[in-house]
Amino acid sequence: MSDVRIVYRKYGGALHWNHPGRVLGEDEHGVWTGVPGGTVARRGDEPPVTWETAAIMLFPRDAWWTASFNTPPRRSEVYVDVTTVPVWSEGEVTMLDLDLDVIRMRDGRLILDDVDEFAEHQVKLGYPPELIAQAEETARWLLDAVGERKGPFGGAHLEWLAMVG
Repeated sequence: MSDVRIVYRKYGGALHWNHPGRVLGEDEHGVWTGVPGGTVARRGDEPPVTWETAAIMLFPRDAWWTASFNTPPRRSEVYVDVTTVPVWSEGEVTMLDLDLDVIRMRDGRLILDDVDEFAEHQVKLGYPPELIAQAEETARWLLDAVGERKGPFGGAHLEWLAMVG
């Protein structure tokens, strides 16, 4: 296991959520990291926040998303950010957050979040048409995969959960 800095940026390069994590291992779904309860995170230049509960994060090798599998009492069980493909370099994984989020709540509800932010940023940040199309296609795929518990969204994170303190 090794430490990693997890860095989300917005289109254009502005710093977004960033925090430490620990690489737990890899499988057919990608690279799994642990983020223990008590982790201090920041969104851009905002004041730091402490996440009380642990999470397992998955960074696929060639897909336009990243996923967090949250432990109770967090109301969201699975939280998937539509992003550019994660890039690993010198102890850091980074990607551009493209606003859209697919969330599966513990009660089974499925939510496509931040559609308004995605529309606003298309204009404000100047998203190119191919980026918009890829983000929308990814969100559609995620709604099906997360909702139907396909692939990594069907419990693959459970084996990694025991490794996070």
